[in-house]
Amino acid sequence: MSFPLLDPSHCALVLVDQQAGLAFGVGSDDRQTLLNNAIALARTASVFKLPIVASTSATKVYSGPMMPALQHAIPDVVAIDRRNMNAWEDEAVRAAIVATGRKRLLVSGMLTEACVSFLALSAAAEGYEVFVVGDACGGLTPQSHELALRRMQAAGIQLTSWLQVLLELQRDWTRHETYDGARAIVEANAGGYGMGLAYARDMLKP
Repeated sequence: MSFPLLDPSHCALVLVDQQAGLAFGVGSDDRQTLLNNAIALARTASVFKLPIVASTSATKVYSGPMMPALQHAIPDVVAIDRRNMNAWEDEAVRAAIVATGRKRLLVSGMLTEACVSFLALSAAAEGYEVFVVGDACGGLTPQSHELALRRMQAAGIQLTSWLQVLLELQRDWTRHETYDGARAIVEANAGGYGMGLAYARDMLKP
């Protein structure tokens, strides 16, 4: 039986089509919230030293580059541009994922109904354990986003959130090597929870 919780040594992050041209069409959630969540997830991967594979599509035609704020969070990651919707069917993207040597994939991107689900379903069919970070994915409508998540879940793909990923990788706030980085992400990106941590740090004394 495999260990049920995420572990940094087993995971890789795959970002699919986190591009402004696609974000324009997202109606499943507030776009700024989705960007915040994607940035938090990418920063989490960096803090815990997860390999990151990023892919974009139609950058010159419509979608544009990876969103600048997200690229700024992971400046060393170069997105692999492709032509088809299913990143798993792109030889360069697939080779990059395989080269990580990780069998647990955390997936975030747009659109949930297409590029996210196509990659997730294809990778799962080839033996990868796939976790779709649902609150860092955007769909055209709330209903189509939800239906895509339900289809992936029915195929054995697990659904999670960026904050659960961070807390699951940290698990113990006495893990000092990642404490500062993880806490900084929570304070910057986790809304009221982050505000509470900042308050506790600044106002409460042991």
